[in-house]
Amino acid sequence: MKPVKFSTFFFTLLVGLVFQLYPWSNSGVIIRPDFLLVIALYWLLQAPYHCNIGWVWFAGLLVDLATGSLLGQHALTFSITAFLGLIYQRRLVLFNRWQLYLYLIFLFGMQRLLIMLLKLFAGGELPDWTYGLPIISDLILWQIMIMWFGELSRPKKL
Repeated sequence: MKPVKFSTFFFTLLVGLVFQLYPWSNSGVIIRPDFLLVIALYWLLQAPYHCNIGWVWFAGLLVDLATGSLLGQHALTFSITAFLGLIYQRRLVLFNRWQLYLYLIFLFGMQRLLIMLLKLFAGGELPDWTYGLPIISDLILWQIMIMWFGELSRPKKL
């Protein structure tokens, strides 16, 4: 795999921020993926020399500032999700596609669960069953990232 330029990494994060801030309407709001999380997590696993947990935390902080949510809520959940993703970073390249998708469902589900807990602690209401639907659109966005930028790098066979 060819090394990724920092400008490509930064440009995709900017595009993710623009899509994150795009005003979705009606049912689009229910299924809207966390664009910035998916893109940052992809680059964290694909190009760790450009993206680290600090970048993911900063992306979460940008989402907090832009959406007017509780300050630090997305930053905290994005960084915890990134940490959980980094735990198995070396093993993820050995996973087949279905194992990787199950792990991604766990990561995105954990992020949604943490956001829900933080909102409940702040006095919010318990969401309905549609709260988990963005996990599916996160997986679709992950697949688009793979089609554009390639699979996670596998070790070379000797």
